[in-house]
Amino acid sequence: MRATFDFSGKSVLVTGASRGIGFGVAEAFAACGADLAILADDEAVHEAAGKLSERAMRPVTGIVCDITDRGQVSDALSRFERIDVLVNNAGLERPTPLQDADPATDDTFARVIAVNVTGTHNVTRAAISRIPDGGRIVITSSIWGKTAVPDFSAYVSSKHALIGMTRTWARELGPRKITVNAVCPGWVKTDAAMRSLDAMAAKTGARPEALLAEIVAAQAIGGLMEPADVASLYLFLASDAAANITGQAINVDRGEVPA
Repeated sequence: MRATFDFSGKSVLVTGASRGIGFGVAEAFAACGADLAILADDEAVHEAAGKLSERAMRPVTGIVCDITDRGQVSDALSRFERIDVLVNNAGLERPTPLQDADPATDDTFARVIAVNVTGTHNVTRAAISRIPDGGRIVITSSIWGKTAVPDFSAYVSSKHALIGMTRTWARELGPRKITVNAVCPGWVKTDAAMRSLDAMAAKTGARPEALLAEIVAAQAIGGLMEPADVASLYLFLASDAAANITGQAINVDRGEVPA
């Protein structure tokens, strides 16, 4: 069940929202009346915006932008006079095994860091002059931002870095009453998560379904989450109810990783 919040008259930008958690979060904000824009690095963002527009029965703007390119970010955000809520969700999840001799692994490592860390910085830098005092920034980290798994050093490092950025920006923007918090999802049924599951299974020789069963068995509450299951935390952190919460990295993982 999704909690009910009212974001009527609020301008909300969600990055990485053409699919997965980003789309689920965007859909939740649209359902709560937000003036919504979504951003992603592929043309699928326009189809996603169309779906959200139909469901919300009002326009949702889709923007194609590679957030690692500061020029593209500047151009994309120049269309906004005001951003009340910025959801930094865009991210890339790929394995980067340390002992893999393939030079492509180094390129993958650099790209993951560029998207997840530098890209989040680029978007927030471009947005901050448009975020009013009392605004909200919510960042998608991960439970892997508090723990680690083999072969995903770039992704795990990037998600740790996002928690550090969350805490630093919370201190920096506190005088303006802009809150900055991170959401740390556990295993959610997205294309990216299932791709990682397949990679982990291939490395260990396990069947993906068996490995997933082992993962969800470690949760206090069983079952695999859907994007909608994590969306309410974003709504809460962006709402007036969370005005006194900042600098926090909050798990939504069915009890898999102790906070």
